[in-house]
Amino acid sequence: MSSEGYLKRELGFATAAIHGGNEPEKWNCRAVVPGIFTSTTYKQDAPAEHRGYEYARSNNPTREAAEECLAAIEGAKHCVTFSSGLGAQTVIASLLNSGDHIVAMDDLYGGTYRSFSKVFTRLGIQISYVDARDPTKVQEAILPNTKMLWIETPTNPLMKITDIEAISKIAHSKPGIFVVVDNTFFTAYNQKPLLLGADIVMYSLTKYVNGHSDVIMGAALTNDEKLHENLRFLQNAMGVVPSPFDCSQLNRSLKTLALRMREHMTNGLLVGKYLEKHPLVEKVIHPGLPSHPQFELIKKQCYGVSGMMVFYLKGGLAESRKFLSALKVFTLAESLGGYESLAELPSVMTHASVPPENRAKLGITDNLIRLSVGLEDPEDLLGDLEQALKTSAS
Repeated sequence: MSSEGYLKRELGFATAAIHGGNEPEKWNCRAVVPGIFTSTTYKQDAPAEHRGYEYARSNNPTREAAEECLAAIEGAKHCVTFSSGLGAQTVIASLLNSGDHIVAMDDLYGGTYRSFSKVFTRLGIQISYVDARDPTKVQEAILPNTKMLWIETPTNPLMKITDIEAISKIAHSKPGIFVVVDNTFFTAYNQKPLLLGADIVMYSLTKYVNGHSDVIMGAALTNDEKLHENLRFLQNAMGVVPSPFDCSQLNRSLKTLALRMREHMTNGLLVGKYLEKHPLVEKVIHPGLPSHPQFELIKKQCYGVSGMMVFYLKGGLAESRKFLSALKVFTLAESLGGYESLAELPSVMTHASVPPENRAKLGITDNLIRLSVGLEDPEDLLGDLEQALKTSAS
């Protein structure tokens, strides 16, 4: 264990992020930065004889470089990228057939819940939602037709943590079940689900991995050859592919991922500790604070944490509106993981698609504020929160 109590980080992450899939020797011109190849088609030497590229939906050199870099930092054999995180989710769910069953975490990103409940169930896929913090509940929810376990850890927005190793062992004790972990909140810098037994790790690359709030992309990574073959087929067959420009932007962003995640963690912990002591705050849920109910599990399976947290403001919807409207450094906006600090109200924004009774059961109330702590000067972040909190009580 490291001095902070987390898993000891393996060496080479930043090196892999800078050099993985970006070797100048790949290109005749020896470009240090891979080019943006916008061509939709490629000349062939003879009918059905090509040089690895036929049509840009099937493969593209810029996308290939980004996928290889993502695989390098994840320690994965294969990476398949998509036009969005929900695109990645759609393709992963398309590995299933009508009549198959999914066991999913009960606290999910609103867009995930919407597509599961409004789209995949309509196509004949059954879904059970359980509190996966308790592996026993996951085991009890498995049916003869269960094919996939879908886990977010930490969850969005309540920061629940799942024991990936325990869940994976349960899944793999049954034939034909694979485990998907949405690792968007922590990234490969802080958590590597494949090393803990997961079969697929999924990302909304839009968030921390790209980190500049200017790209919409998703990814699925795996070490399983058959899963990779099927994901690659579906990527092409369904056409859920990212643009070359977005892949280039993502590849650029990966070079600073290690630096950014370290600063997100530092700033996030400062904000979390500040909020815990504030008289106008009822409760803070931050994976990096000892007050988190699963802090020991977090240290057991993670290398660190990110800048994501939620807190319960004293009051209700009126106080939350005052607080969010008063912010000046934090921006009131959806999404997360960019260099800029964001704040939002999940009950009416990112999780508005979750039925009110489900939100109430989970604890997604009108005084639950989600923060994505960015890279600004910490003094400015704390000063902004202080003046906004005072405004909420006025």
